[in-house]
Amino acid sequence: MPDIDPQTQIELEAAAFRRLQKHLMEDRSDAQNIDMMNLAGFCRNCLSRWYQEAANERGIDMSKEEGREAFYGMPYDDWKAKFQTEASAEAQAAFQKSHG
Repeated sequence: MPDIDPQTQIELEAAAFRRLQKHLMEDRSDAQNIDMMNLAGFCRNCLSRWYQEAANERGIDMSKEEGREAFYGMPYDDWKAKFQTEASAEAQAAFQKSHG
């Protein structure tokens, strides 16, 4: 791995995060959160929560809903109305098995 200074590393990590966010929000809005949870163990809500937790750890008062809006780029209820579909019985059962 190349020798990278700490600030550049932070900038590269932030760029990778922004690209992941864009991919999930724009390129693959069809990928449902429950399917992501079943396959990868995390979803957009996890990412928004991690964002919120990072803000809170740095003394920035951010609620769960504010963290979701920051990640989703819109209120979460708007995202759900535009993109979320009803989870299949199989997806719900898989989620309960792995997270219940």
